[in-house]
Amino acid sequence: MQKHSATVPAPVELDGGMEELRGDCARMVPHWAVPAAAAPAPVPASLIHGVTVPSASARLVGGMSEYGG
Repeated sequence: MQKHSATVPAPVELDGGMEELRGDCARMVPHWAVPAAAAPAPVPASLIHGVTVPSASARLVGGMSEYGG
């Protein structure tokens, strides 16, 4: 029985490589534009029912500068 050996060629960058891909992506950016969506209207707190927040979570969020602390 004969033993066969094969060498695997090194990977080849197809179509110009990463720099060309980045250029292609940059040219496609205008085609990916998403129209700005209107912001949803705020909901009054009186209409929110059944939401329970653990006190530890409320303290944590309350202590964040973005949310009141």
